[in-house]
Amino acid sequence: MSATVSVTAISNFPRVKPGDDLAGLLGDFLRANSIVPVNGDILVLAQKIVSKAEGRYIDLADVAPTERARQIATATGKDPRLVESILKESRRVVRQAPGVLVVEHRLGFIMANAGIDASNVDPAMGDEPVLLLPENPDRSAAAIRDRLHAAFGKSLGVIISDSFGRPWRHGTVGVAIGSAGLSALVDLRGQPDLYGRALRHTLVGFADEVAAAASLVMGQSAEGRPAILVRGLPHADSGGSVADLIRKPEEDLFR
Repeated sequence: MSATVSVTAISNFPRVKPGDDLAGLLGDFLRANSIVPVNGDILVLAQKIVSKAEGRYIDLADVAPTERARQIATATGKDPRLVESILKESRRVVRQAPGVLVVEHRLGFIMANAGIDASNVDPAMGDEPVLLLPENPDRSAAAIRDRLHAAFGKSLGVIISDSFGRPWRHGTVGVAIGSAGLSALVDLRGQPDLYGRALRHTLVGFADEVAAAASLVMGQSAEGRPAILVRGLPHADSGGSVADLIRKPEEDLFR
Protein backbone atom coordinates (compact mmCIF):
# COMPACT_ATOMS: atom_id res chain seq x y z
CA MET A 1 0.00 0.00 0.00
CA SER A 2 1.33 3.41 -0.97
CA ALA A 3 2.00 5.92 1.80
CA THR A 4 0.69 8.70 -0.48
CA VAL A 5 -2.84 8.83 -1.86
CA SER A 6 -4.24 11.63 -4.02
CA VAL A 7 -7.95 12.51 -4.18
CA THR A 8 -8.68 14.82 -7.11
CA ALA A 9 -11.97 16.33 -8.27
CA ILE A 10 -12.73 16.40 -11.98
CA SER A 11 -13.37 20.14 -12.26
CA ASN A 12 -16.20 21.89 -14.12
CA PHE A 13 -18.20 18.71 -14.54
CA PRO A 14 -21.51 19.58 -16.23
CA ARG A 15 -24.98 19.08 -14.84
CA VAL A 16 -26.15 15.67 -15.97
CA LYS A 17 -29.47 15.12 -17.72
CA PRO A 18 -31.46 11.97 -18.52
CA GLY A 19 -29.95 10.14 -21.48
CA ASP A 20 -26.51 11.75 -21.14
CA ASP A 21 -23.55 9.54 -22.02
CA LEU A 22 -21.99 9.60 -18.56
CA ALA A 23 -18.96 7.49 -19.48
CA GLY A 24 -18.33 9.73 -22.48
CA LEU A 25 -18.59 12.85 -20.31
CA LEU A 26 -16.16 11.38 -17.80
CA GLY A 27 -13.64 10.66 -20.54
CA ASP A 28 -14.02 14.14 -22.00
CA PHE A 29 -13.59 15.90 -18.66
CA LEU A 30 -10.68 13.73 -17.56
CA ARG A 31 -8.92 14.97 -20.70
CA ALA A 32 -10.09 18.56 -20.13
CA ASN A 33 -8.57 18.42 -16.64
CA SER A 34 -5.33 16.99 -18.07
CA ILE A 35 -5.83 13.83 -16.01
CA VAL A 36 -4.27 10.80 -17.65
CA PRO A 37 -5.61 7.64 -15.97
CA VAL A 38 -3.14 4.97 -14.87
CA ASN A 39 -3.73 1.35 -13.94
CA GLY A 40 -5.23 1.14 -10.47
CA ASP A 41 -6.91 4.55 -10.43
CA ILE A 42 -10.37 4.54 -8.86
CA LEU A 43 -13.12 6.84 -10.08
CA VAL A 44 -15.74 7.67 -7.45
CA LEU A 45 -19.05 8.99 -8.77
CA ALA A 46 -21.86 10.59 -6.84
CA GLN A 47 -24.99 8.47 -7.06
CA LYS A 48 -27.03 11.41 -8.28
CA ILE A 49 -25.21 11.84 -11.59
CA VAL A 50 -25.67 8.13 -12.32
CA SER A 51 -29.35 8.27 -11.41
CA LYS A 52 -29.85 11.44 -13.45
CA ALA A 53 -28.19 9.95 -16.54
CA GLU A 54 -30.40 6.88 -16.16
CA GLY A 55 -33.55 9.00 -15.82
CA ARG A 56 -34.41 7.71 -12.34
CA TYR A 57 -36.82 10.55 -11.62
CA ILE A 58 -40.34 10.31 -10.30
CA ASP A 59 -42.80 13.15 -9.87
CA LEU A 60 -44.54 13.15 -6.51
CA ALA A 61 -47.42 14.99 -8.17
CA ASP A 62 -48.23 11.73 -9.98
CA VAL A 63 -48.03 9.43 -6.92
CA ALA A 64 -51.23 8.13 -5.30
CA PRO A 65 -50.47 7.02 -1.72
CA THR A 66 -51.96 3.83 -0.32
CA GLU A 67 -53.61 3.63 3.09
CA ARG A 68 -50.44 2.09 4.55
CA ALA A 69 -48.39 4.99 3.20
CA ARG A 70 -50.85 7.44 4.75
CA GLN A 71 -50.59 5.74 8.12
CA ILE A 72 -46.79 5.82 8.08
CA ALA A 73 -46.87 9.42 6.88
CA THR A 74 -49.03 10.37 9.86
CA ALA A 75 -46.60 8.66 12.25
CA THR A 76 -43.48 10.17 10.69
CA GLY A 77 -44.75 13.56 9.56
CA LYS A 78 -43.62 12.86 5.99
CA ASP A 79 -45.42 13.50 2.72
CA PRO A 80 -47.60 10.41 2.08
CA ARG A 81 -46.64 10.48 -1.61
CA LEU A 82 -42.96 10.33 -0.63
CA VAL A 83 -43.72 7.48 1.79
CA GLU A 84 -45.50 5.57 -0.98
CA SER A 85 -42.45 6.00 -3.21
CA ILE A 86 -40.16 4.83 -0.40
CA LEU A 87 -42.26 1.73 0.18
CA LYS A 88 -42.15 0.82 -3.52
CA GLU A 89 -38.34 0.92 -3.41
CA SER A 90 -38.11 -1.10 -0.18
CA ARG A 91 -38.32 -4.64 1.12
CA ARG A 92 -39.44 -3.66 4.62
CA VAL A 93 -39.65 -0.81 7.10
CA VAL A 94 -36.89 -1.15 9.70
CA ARG A 95 -37.74 1.76 11.99
CA GLN A 96 -40.09 4.73 11.93
CA ALA A 97 -40.41 7.73 14.22
CA PRO A 98 -41.34 11.39 13.84
CA GLY A 99 -39.15 12.69 11.03
CA VAL A 100 -37.47 9.31 10.43
CA LEU A 101 -38.21 6.41 8.10
CA VAL A 102 -35.47 3.78 7.85
CA VAL A 103 -36.03 0.93 5.42
CA GLU A 104 -34.32 -2.02 3.85
CA HIS A 105 -33.91 -0.94 0.23
CA ARG A 106 -34.68 -3.51 -2.48
CA LEU A 107 -30.89 -3.71 -3.06
CA GLY A 108 -30.35 -4.70 0.58
CA PHE A 109 -29.11 -1.39 1.97
CA ILE A 110 -30.44 -0.23 5.34
CA MET A 111 -30.99 3.47 4.78
CA ALA A 112 -33.25 6.44 5.33
CA ASN A 113 -36.02 7.08 2.80
CA ALA A 114 -34.77 4.35 0.43
CA GLY A 115 -32.24 6.89 -0.84
CA ILE A 116 -34.99 9.00 -2.43
CA ASP A 117 -33.95 12.63 -2.39
CA ALA A 118 -34.96 16.04 -3.71
CA SER A 119 -31.67 17.84 -3.03
CA ASN A 120 -29.70 18.89 -6.10
CA VAL A 121 -32.59 17.74 -8.30
CA ASP A 122 -33.45 19.90 -11.30
CA PRO A 123 -36.92 21.41 -10.62
CA ALA A 124 -37.58 21.36 -14.37
CA MET A 125 -37.83 17.54 -14.24
CA GLY A 126 -41.43 17.66 -13.00
CA ASP A 127 -43.86 19.46 -10.74
CA GLU A 128 -42.32 17.88 -7.63
CA PRO A 129 -39.43 15.72 -8.84
CA VAL A 130 -37.36 13.43 -6.66
CA LEU A 131 -34.59 11.02 -7.60
CA LEU A 132 -34.28 7.27 -6.94
CA LEU A 133 -31.12 5.23 -6.65
CA PRO A 134 -29.87 3.59 -9.86
CA GLU A 135 -31.74 0.43 -10.80
CA ASN A 136 -28.56 -1.66 -10.48
CA PRO A 137 -25.54 0.35 -9.26
CA ASP A 138 -23.05 -2.51 -9.71
CA ARG A 139 -24.15 -2.92 -13.31
CA SER A 140 -23.91 0.83 -13.86
CA ALA A 141 -20.39 0.91 -12.41
CA ALA A 142 -19.31 -2.02 -14.60
CA ALA A 143 -20.65 -0.37 -17.76
CA ILE A 144 -18.76 2.85 -17.00
CA ARG A 145 -15.58 0.92 -16.16
CA ASP A 146 -15.74 -0.98 -19.45
CA ARG A 147 -16.21 2.20 -21.47
CA LEU A 148 -13.32 3.97 -19.74
CA HIS A 149 -11.09 0.93 -20.22
CA ALA A 150 -11.87 1.02 -23.93
CA ALA A 151 -11.16 4.77 -24.07
CA PHE A 152 -7.91 4.82 -22.10
CA GLY A 153 -6.63 1.24 -22.16
CA LYS A 154 -6.20 1.23 -18.38
CA SER A 155 -7.61 -0.98 -15.64
CA LEU A 156 -9.68 1.34 -13.47
CA GLY A 157 -11.97 0.82 -10.51
CA VAL A 158 -15.34 2.57 -10.39
CA ILE A 159 -17.36 3.26 -7.24
CA ILE A 160 -20.81 4.80 -7.08
CA SER A 161 -21.24 6.50 -3.71
CA ASP A 162 -24.10 7.89 -1.69
CA SER A 163 -24.36 9.65 1.67
CA PHE A 164 -25.55 7.43 4.52
CA GLY A 165 -26.32 8.11 8.14
CA ARG A 166 -25.18 5.51 10.67
CA PRO A 167 -26.76 3.95 13.75
CA TRP A 168 -25.56 5.46 17.04
CA ARG A 169 -23.53 8.20 15.30
CA HIS A 170 -24.41 11.64 13.99
CA GLY A 171 -23.43 12.80 10.52
CA THR A 172 -23.43 11.31 7.06
CA VAL A 173 -20.50 9.65 5.31
CA GLY A 174 -19.83 8.52 1.77
CA VAL A 175 -20.71 4.85 1.28
CA ALA A 176 -20.35 2.63 -1.79
CA ILE A 177 -23.63 1.48 -3.33
CA GLY A 178 -22.07 0.11 -6.53
CA SER A 179 -18.59 -0.90 -7.66
CA ALA A 180 -16.63 -2.57 -10.43
CA GLY A 181 -12.98 -3.32 -11.06
CA LEU A 182 -12.02 -3.67 -7.39
CA SER A 183 -12.67 -5.83 -4.34
CA ALA A 184 -15.37 -4.06 -2.33
CA LEU A 185 -14.57 -6.26 0.68
CA VAL A 186 -10.97 -7.20 1.46
CA ASP A 187 -10.38 -10.25 3.68
CA LEU A 188 -7.25 -9.89 5.84
CA ARG A 189 -7.93 -12.92 8.01
CA GLY A 190 -4.81 -15.02 8.40
CA GLN A 191 -2.43 -12.16 7.70
CA PRO A 192 0.02 -11.27 10.51
CA ASP A 193 -0.22 -8.16 12.65
CA LEU A 194 2.85 -6.18 13.80
CA TYR A 195 3.76 -8.92 16.25
CA GLY A 196 3.15 -11.89 13.99
CA ARG A 197 -0.27 -12.82 15.38
CA ALA A 198 -2.68 -13.94 12.68
CA LEU A 199 -5.67 -11.66 12.19
CA ARG A 200 -8.87 -13.57 12.92
CA HIS A 201 -11.77 -11.24 12.13
CA THR A 202 -10.48 -8.38 9.97
CA LEU A 203 -12.58 -7.71 6.90
CA VAL A 204 -11.97 -4.28 5.36
CA GLY A 205 -14.82 -2.41 3.67
CA PHE A 206 -12.44 -1.12 1.01
CA ALA A 207 -15.08 0.38 -1.31
CA ASP A 208 -16.70 2.21 1.61
CA GLU A 209 -13.36 3.59 2.80
CA VAL A 210 -12.57 4.93 -0.68
CA ALA A 211 -16.08 6.39 -1.01
CA ALA A 212 -15.72 8.16 2.35
CA ALA A 213 -12.33 9.62 1.39
CA ALA A 214 -13.71 10.86 -1.93
CA SER A 215 -16.74 12.45 -0.25
CA LEU A 216 -14.46 14.83 1.65
CA VAL A 217 -13.60 16.42 -1.71
CA MET A 218 -16.95 15.75 -3.36
CA GLY A 219 -18.88 17.62 -0.67
CA GLN A 220 -22.49 17.28 0.43
CA SER A 221 -24.32 20.37 -0.84
CA ALA A 222 -23.60 22.83 -3.68
CA GLU A 223 -19.94 22.04 -4.40
CA GLY A 224 -20.67 20.59 -7.85
CA ARG A 225 -17.87 18.00 -7.71
CA PRO A 226 -19.62 14.68 -8.43
CA ALA A 227 -16.63 12.83 -9.93
CA ILE A 228 -13.42 12.15 -8.00
CA LEU A 229 -10.24 10.34 -9.05
CA VAL A 230 -8.42 8.45 -6.28
CA ARG A 231 -4.83 7.41 -6.99
CA GLY A 232 -2.25 5.51 -4.96
CA LEU A 233 -4.38 2.68 -3.55
CA PRO A 234 -3.16 -0.58 -5.09
CA HIS A 235 -6.00 -3.04 -5.14
CA ALA A 236 -7.06 -6.38 -6.54
CA ASP A 237 -10.28 -7.23 -8.32
CA SER A 238 -11.93 -10.31 -6.84
CA GLY A 239 -14.86 -10.02 -9.19
CA GLY A 240 -17.15 -9.24 -6.27
CA SER A 241 -19.50 -6.32 -5.76
CA VAL A 242 -20.97 -4.04 -3.13
CA ALA A 243 -23.36 -6.88 -2.30
CA ASP A 244 -20.36 -8.46 -0.52
CA LEU A 245 -20.53 -5.63 2.05
CA ILE A 246 -24.09 -6.34 3.13
CA ARG A 247 -24.35 -8.45 6.26
CA LYS A 248 -26.55 -11.52 5.90
CA PRO A 249 -29.79 -11.55 7.93
CA GLU A 250 -28.61 -14.50 10.03
CA GLU A 251 -25.52 -12.46 11.05
CA ASP A 252 -27.53 -9.37 11.97
CA LEU A 253 -27.70 -9.21 15.77
CA PHE A 254 -29.98 -6.16 15.71
CA ARG A 255 -32.66 -7.38 13.30
